[in-house]
Amino acid sequence: MNVEDFRTLYDFNFWANSRTLESCAALSPEQFTRDLGSSFGSVRDTLMHICGAEWAWLERWHGRTPSGFPKATDYPDFQAVKQRWEEIERNLLDYVASLTADDVNRVMPVKTVASGTFELPLSYYLQHLANHGTYHRGQIATMLRQLGAKPVSTDLIAFYRQRAASAAS
Repeated sequence: MNVEDFRTLYDFNFWANSRTLESCAALSPEQFTRDLGSSFGSVRDTLMHICGAEWAWLERWHGRTPSGFPKATDYPDFQAVKQRWEEIERNLLDYVASLTADDVNRVMPVKTVASGTFELPLSYYLQHLANHGTYHRGQIATMLRQLGAKPVSTDLIAFYRQRAASAAS
């Protein structure tokens, strides 16, 4: 993948995250935090896992080593989650926009909380994070259905179709 591919991938990631977040806005506070037995329990906890992972990887790409993820319970309601999410997404998009071809090919050591230290090209980490978000957005779609709410499509092809339609108009 080249730099433009990564910019497109992260535009998609932002689009899909935004759609997912907005599909959660109509949940009641009880629904938002209800433990549904999923990987991270509730919709809130899963949203904060995605958000926390984006924050942690961005920290690593800046040469810092986070000691853990933000606690979901520090974000008690939808507005608190949304505010934190928007801040991290802005920083992540700015970072990806600043990348050069040399940057994405650079081998970078990172230390993770659970899996130790790795040295891989930044391009691998960038692909991983976007894929990670896709996986957990799928979990949120299932949780929304369990709660009687309607998830929205976050398929990559829907992003491309919307982008093409916007360019044509």
